[in-house]
Amino acid sequence: MTEPIAFPSSTSNVGLPLLFAGQAQKEFFVNQALVLVDALSPKAVTGSMAKPPVNVTDGECYRVTAPSAEPWSAYPDHIAIAIGGSWHFVAPTEGMMVFERSAGHWLCYRAGWKSAPAPAIPANGANVDVEARAALQELIAALQTLGLLAPATL
Repeated sequence: MTEPIAFPSSTSNVGLPLLFAGQAQKEFFVNQALVLVDALSPKAVTGSMAKPPVNVTDGECYRVTAPSAEPWSAYPDHIAIAIGGSWHFVAPTEGMMVFERSAGHWLCYRAGWKSAPAPAIPANGANVDVEARAALQELIAALQTLGLLAPATL
């Protein structure tokens, strides 16, 4: 006879709570998991903040910036999700990407949240070729920062 599978208490990628046989209040864990999936499925955050906003709607997500203030001080770089009048925090994983609606750009978690800066636009003049090459190199580096282009191999 095979051994039963031993499940952890939460999923490995997002930390969704898992149910156990005979568990009391299963609806709490199922509802929590559904709210987390609903909040993270668009892969977008409302904005980046060091402390919670005054008025918040259930399901809103924020990226916690450092240094963060109470009650978010223990969760820098986490995604804070408003659930049932309180906050739930999801730790970022390497390669996680979210769209920050307030800033209008993508963020990628690679040992910290990073965004790709816009390269300098070449100006008219004698150095156009040099400037154009530099702009292309900046663009390539920015796309590599987000993981949209693989790093150059030797």
